[in-house]
Amino acid sequence: MSTTSRVLLGLFLGAAIGLLLAWWDPAVAARTADLIQPVGRLWLNALQMTVVPLVAALVVIGVNTASDAAASGRTARRAIVTFVVLLGAGAAFAAIVAPLLLSLLPRQPGLAESLRAATDASAQLSVPPTLSDWFASVIPSNALAAAAQSAMLPLVVFALFVGFALTRIEVGRRERLLELVQTVADVMIVIVRWVLWVAPLGVFALVLAVCARVGSNMLDAFGYYILLQCSLYIAATLMLYPVAVVFGGEQARRFASAILPAQTIAASTQSSLASLPAMIESARNRLGHPLGVVSLVLPMAVSLFRITSPIQYLGVAIFIAWAYGVDLSAAQLATGAALAVVVSMGSVGLPGQVSFMATNMPVTQAMGLPIEPLGLLLALDTIPDVFATVGNVTADLTATSVVARPLPQAAPEEVAGAEEK
Repeated sequence: MSTTSRVLLGLFLGAAIGLLLAWWDPAVAARTADLIQPVGRLWLNALQMTVVPLVAALVVIGVNTASDAAASGRTARRAIVTFVVLLGAGAAFAAIVAPLLLSLLPRQPGLAESLRAATDASAQLSVPPTLSDWFASVIPSNALAAAAQSAMLPLVVFALFVGFALTRIEVGRRERLLELVQTVADVMIVIVRWVLWVAPLGVFALVLAVCARVGSNMLDAFGYYILLQCSLYIAATLMLYPVAVVFGGEQARRFASAILPAQTIAASTQSSLASLPAMIESARNRLGHPLGVVSLVLPMAVSLFRITSPIQYLGVAIFIAWAYGVDLSAAQLATGAALAVVVSMGSVGLPGQVSFMATNMPVTQAMGLPIEPLGLLLALDTIPDVFATVGNVTADLTATSVVARPLPQAAPEEVAGAEEK
């Protein structure tokens, strides 16, 4: 069985046994949840111990990868700017729309209290900071203390400083340090793979404990999560079409027809990398973009740009807040959005399940929310992932159209005046 199939099996078995116990005898269900819950918590702790070094390493690597790409020419720099703007727009979209969508969904009475009891999350829910406190905490006074406290936003800011500083030192020394940082990231990924090997057991324990205490209300919450993520991905994908028309100079019907084959491959493979040949064919032969732009921008996009990543991170965190009855402040949403954009550019190359845990944890933690539900949501992400890959491929081709569009030329008299000055 594939890892996804084993995780889903653990989810279904845990939910079935937990719900059966809750229906049969709530007292027995509570005692069983108390016995099995430490197994799930142990699995989450094993994943959490890799987050700080992995995220810091990925941010440093992502900054230097983007810097190297931007240094290769004007087209590459324009592509990087396009990627960052679209990622920021995606994060802002999720931060605004996800709470609105969830406000329309009925939350079962007692769900928040049951979840808090099931996951012992009362100690983990942090008080939203004031805006001045949030600004003061962005830059850490002690980077090691920030890492020890899992303060993800200050840690990422420090990693950004390190990443940009590396671009200013001698090339040989920079490459040696980057090799060490890449080695740290690779080692953490190996550990995460080991921990994910027992993910079916961890998911089984978490789901059984939650369903035994929460009951059938948890099934409604699972369905709402899938509906939320799919809705966000589909809406973001549809909004990329007018971006291609307005900023890429495309005709709506022609663009939609040209990218359809690549979207079909994306939906069937759930892999942007596997869709790259189809994307190149669509951009080159169907949209008629220059070979130089296509051959540079699309491989860069596959390596650095995944527009649904910040949407996923914020959607997950906002759903957890909704389930626990937490009203997120503007500062918490801003923290999550900023962190989501930075983390997404460094984590594109990670495998799906590794990426889900390693990237959602820091955003969820930075927003002051419990991480226990992530183990449950990991198993539910298979269906939304289809729409996420289609959105990523659509965004890659949209960005290519934006970059390929010629910049407006200045009038001859303006050029002459600029030269005289």
